[in-house]
Amino acid sequence: MCPEPILLEPLQDAGRSALGVRVWPVGSLLRAIADSLEARFNPVTVKGEIAGFSRATSGHCYFNLKDEQGQVRCAMFRRAASMLDFSPRDGMLVEVRGRLGVYEPRGELQLVVESLREAGQGNWFELFARLKAKLEAEGLFDTARKRSLPLLPRAVGIVTSLGAAALHDVVSTLIRRAPHVSVVIYPASVQGTQAAGELLQALNKAVKRAEVDVLLLVRGGGAMEDLWAFNDEPLARAIVASPIPVVAGVGHETDFTIADFCADVRAPTPTAAAELCAQPQGVWLRALELTLDRLQNAVDRQLQSSNQRLDWAASKVAQPSHLVAREKAGLVLQAQRLRHAARFALQRQSTQLSAFDKDLPKAMTASAASQRQRLERAQTRLELLDPHLVLQRGYAWLADVEGRALTSTKQLSVGQPVRATLADGEVNLTVSQRHLI
Repeated sequence: MCPEPILLEPLQDAGRSALGVRVWPVGSLLRAIADSLEARFNPVTVKGEIAGFSRATSGHCYFNLKDEQGQVRCAMFRRAASMLDFSPRDGMLVEVRGRLGVYEPRGELQLVVESLREAGQGNWFELFARLKAKLEAEGLFDTARKRSLPLLPRAVGIVTSLGAAALHDVVSTLIRRAPHVSVVIYPASVQGTQAAGELLQALNKAVKRAEVDVLLLVRGGGAMEDLWAFNDEPLARAIVASPIPVVAGVGHETDFTIADFCADVRAPTPTAAAELCAQPQGVWLRALELTLDRLQNAVDRQLQSSNQRLDWAASKVAQPSHLVAREKAGLVLQAQRLRHAARFALQRQSTQLSAFDKDLPKAMTASAASQRQRLERAQTRLELLDPHLVLQRGYAWLADVEGRALTSTKQLSVGQPVRATLADGEVNLTVSQRHLI
């Protein structure tokens, strides 16, 4: 049975306490404040620096507008946001025109922005731009010097705060994707005045211990001042000098810090940083399975080929009579070829001998006649060279007493005995005079 409803009777006049003081319902009070703001301030133009800018999937934009004295929450709905001709970002100095009101669900003061225009750069952004230009000119952002991440890291180092949600996201991602990879945490503050120094110390400690293959420098999203520790110049130089590859995953996808530009790899989020440095274990297991399958197939093919060769050899060994018959047939064929070749050679030699038998007498007769003619020609040439034929024509051959031929008057002297050989004998002479021609 449903309980009976209980009706409570009013104890006093609505909106009045027992002492006569007016009691405001929360909603009424907030509407009254909103009415007061509307009557006194609206429309209002405010100048300040953007912080914590975000754009929802609906197209609405939310951010804080601040200066040194304070800040106010702003909302810019899709219609007004669609008319912007630039992209608002943290640190930008702007002038907004809108209407102050109260966001009743949370009781917060809110400025509903109707128009927004640039009014220069904020202090945070100016410092960021100046440092970025300096380091870029020194070549710290050069992609040529940046290293690739190890394909199979054995250990991953994480530089972040122990209380950061980013640490939980990164560790959870690594455990899910690569449970075999060791994780080493180097704790450091990621926000506040001491954060830059602690981040630098943690990074140097990781480099000194050299126990990881890749370093993740991570932090969740926030306004520019929340992420300012990652815009520290010494930290940027330490990232560049680190012998260990560094992955920066600071803030959300639209957030950029100096550490992002100096790191070897920039990840849009901490979770993405974890995904970049370690491929899923399942991918490697599937690759191993594929390699194992290929190896098994190769072994199977080799075994099949070997079995086929073995079967062929076994078939030859199992029936030697076939081999003997084939060799015998080969021998018979070679014997036939040999007999035929010998018969052909004998016939050719017999033919040549018959031809020689017919041609030999003619050749001998011709050769003898040719030799006689050569002898006769040689005899004639020899007779022509006989010196006696010359002596018969009236010439004499002179020689000294030792038989040396005398061919020049220079060899003779008056009174010298000489021998003259004539056609029919010799005469001894003595030189009485010498005349030169």
